[in-house]
Amino acid sequence: MRSLTLGWRKYPAVTRITLKNSFAYVGDFLVRTVFLVVILYIFMQLWSATYAGEGEATIAGYTFSDMVWYLIVTEAITLALPSLSSVVEQDVKSGDVAYRLTKPMHYVGYYCAWYNADVGLKLGINLIVGGALGLLVFGVPDFGYGWLAFPVVAVGAIAVNFLLNMIVALCAFWVEETTGLEFVYKKLLFTVGGMLMPLGMFPGWLQEICQWLPFQAVLYFPAHTVTSFDGAKLLGMLAVQWGWIVLLAVVALWMYGRGVKKLHVNGG
Repeated sequence: MRSLTLGWRKYPAVTRITLKNSFAYVGDFLVRTVFLVVILYIFMQLWSATYAGEGEATIAGYTFSDMVWYLIVTEAITLALPSLSSVVEQDVKSGDVAYRLTKPMHYVGYYCAWYNADVGLKLGINLIVGGALGLLVFGVPDFGYGWLAFPVVAVGAIAVNFLLNMIVALCAFWVEETTGLEFVYKKLLFTVGGMLMPLGMFPGWLQEICQWLPFQAVLYFPAHTVTSFDGAKLLGMLAVQWGWIVLLAVVALWMYGRGVKKLHVNGG
C-alpha cells in the first residue's frame, strides 16, 4: 500500500504520456470510428426489424429511438475499454514485470493511470461520433437530465471495469495465459452486463440475478442513466458502483500481493 501512494505525483505524468502517445495513432482512431458506425448501423437494422415485428411503439419502456441511443452509449464505452489482460500477460511472459516492480509506483496504480487516459480519450471520441449519428437519424433526444448525470456514472463504470479487468489480468501471475478468462469476462459484459439490450428486457428471474453481479455497473448503469434518467434511482446506482469499487479494489490488491510473492519471472 505504501508504494501505491509513494509516487502519487508520477501517476498524472503517466496519464499525460499515455494521452500524448495516443494522439500519435490517428489511423487507429479512424478505424475504430468506422467500426463503431458500422456496428451501430447493424444494430439499428436489427432493432428496426424487431420493433416492426412486435408491432409495438415501445418494448419494456424503450422506443426505437431510445434503444438506439442506449446502444450508442454501450458501444461507445465497450469500444473504449482496452485489454489489460494482454498487457499484464506480456509483462509476465517477457519478464518486464520485474522492471516495473522496481519503479516508485504501485503496479496496479501505474496501469490505472494508463487505463484512465486511454479510456477517457477513446470514450470521448466514440461519444462524439455516436452522438452525431444519433442526432443525424433521430434529431435531438428528450432524455431530461440524463446527460448531466452520465459523467458521474461513467466514472464509476470505468473504475468497476478497470478493477474487474485487473483481477482477470492478475491471474497471469499464476497461469500466464489469461486470454480465455478475458474472453469470458467480455461475454458477461455483452450479456448480463446489458451491452446488447437493457436488463429490463430480461426475464424477471434473470434480472434478479443480474442485480447481484457487478457487470451491470459497467454498461447498463451509464446507458440507462442517459436514456431513462430517474433521479431517485441515481443514488442507488452510484452506491452499487462504489460498493463494488471498494470490494474489487480489496480483491485486486490482495491478488497483487499474493501474486508478487510467488511470481516466477520468465525471460529475465
